[in-house]
Amino acid sequence: MQTSPGKEYDFVIIGSGLGGLACANILASEGFSVVVLEKNHQIGGHLQVYSRDKSIYDTGVHYVGSLNEGENLFQFFRYFGILDKLKIKKMDEDRFDVIRFDDGCEYNYAQGFDNFKSTLLTYFPEEEAAIETYCAKILEICNKFPLYNLKVSGENYQMDGDVTGINAHDYIASLTENIRLRNVLAGSNLLYAGVKEKTPFYVHALIMKSYLSGAYKFIDGGSQIAIQMSRTIRQHGGKIFKHKKVVSAHYNDAGEITDVVLENGETVKGKQFISNVHPSVTIDIFGHERFLNVYKNRIQSLENSISTFLVHVSFHENTFEYLNYNIYQHHNDDVWSGIDYEQESWPQTYFICTPYISRTGKYADSMSIMTYMNAEETAQWSSSFKTVAEPGKREADYEQFKIEKEARVIKRLEEVFPGISEKIKMVHSATPLTFRDYIGNRDGSLYGVMKNSNSPARTQINTKTRIPNLHLTGQNISLHGILGVTVSAFITCFSFVDKDKLVQKVKNA
Repeated sequence: MQTSPGKEYDFVIIGSGLGGLACANILASEGFSVVVLEKNHQIGGHLQVYSRDKSIYDTGVHYVGSLNEGENLFQFFRYFGILDKLKIKKMDEDRFDVIRFDDGCEYNYAQGFDNFKSTLLTYFPEEEAAIETYCAKILEICNKFPLYNLKVSGENYQMDGDVTGINAHDYIASLTENIRLRNVLAGSNLLYAGVKEKTPFYVHALIMKSYLSGAYKFIDGGSQIAIQMSRTIRQHGGKIFKHKKVVSAHYNDAGEITDVVLENGETVKGKQFISNVHPSVTIDIFGHERFLNVYKNRIQSLENSISTFLVHVSFHENTFEYLNYNIYQHHNDDVWSGIDYEQESWPQTYFICTPYISRTGKYADSMSIMTYMNAEETAQWSSSFKTVAEPGKREADYEQFKIEKEARVIKRLEEVFPGISEKIKMVHSATPLTFRDYIGNRDGSLYGVMKNSNSPARTQINTKTRIPNLHLTGQNISLHGILGVTVSAFITCFSFVDKDKLVQKVKNA
């Protein structure tokens, strides 16, 4: 599909991940003319799904929190006009996540703070004070982030007070001498690629509160968010174009962008531009000379969170029952250590889930297993590129590498579900290269820029840039995940829309 030659849009948005789609939805509903440009065959970024042999697989979104009535994401989705169109399934009230260890012990996370506390007390009856303090601290920290509570307080709507320097591991360790309880409380840290020495407690707190406030799976895949968002955008007159890779830009004498240049030579004019791609890639696109060296050096030296190896298996019909909860499996007594894995012990820690597919009901159609993988492991093939939109090739030794890694993951899976191998019909996987090519960052990082409690200000990225009409959005701005990226989109749009009125519209939705 061709863009409209000569048309100048109010907003040109680069990238159709949730951040780009949310900005487009907000701005189009405010009456602005909006176009979203996506380089891939499919919109949605981490919301993308794909199918193999009639099975549907999520690439990034396996479950979502804060969807109980009145919670923040519930209200955001209502405001976007998509809530009643989403097919969702509430996960088990008394165990939406299971933290499991090598000794076979399992610890359930229950939904709702009271249920969560009373369930933990059945495992740790002598630790009531620690559990109470932990839950109170989560609520205290989350209250310091106004926008997560659908409030705005002056300019400081992202965070209140100096909470960004509290380290997650250290704070949890300060609560109790019980090593197992510490590990259980931090046991789902794959959700944010937790690093013992760096991850701030606020990252842990915002994510935990989100899931405790209504954990749901998307029936038949998470891409429905992108599909419903795109419909709403188009209803408001917005345009979305796929196979439109932005490679550079033109500027006027005032240093403002006049249009972006696509790989096929087309140009798209705009008054304002929003980049939903990684900030360091944004610098590549819009020209290194346009940014101050101090900013450029900071952005390009920021450490990204680790990447992942994602294994998908499909089952023979009616052989493996659907699990309405997820499992975080840890193969040693430190839930933070899996990220610094040794090759011999990999995978040390991994996430297991079964997507809910409407046609199979009681039985699971497939299973996804996600574990850590450093981008260095696939560096020898990094010159190759392969997506549906740009179908390149990778060498045979890359495919062999994947097969060997898949076998190691399945072997681990056998320890959790003895005999599962006989139920598996098909196995395939995605590496850091897959995520790099589809998401458009440099190393396949799943959660973007790593937040650091030792230097919190350094990892804060402003939505405004030195280029007067270029703005940023996405998981690197506020926080990753569906809720974090949605909040980031609102922060970006506050530059153009009255923030108090906008937040009131969300509350009134």
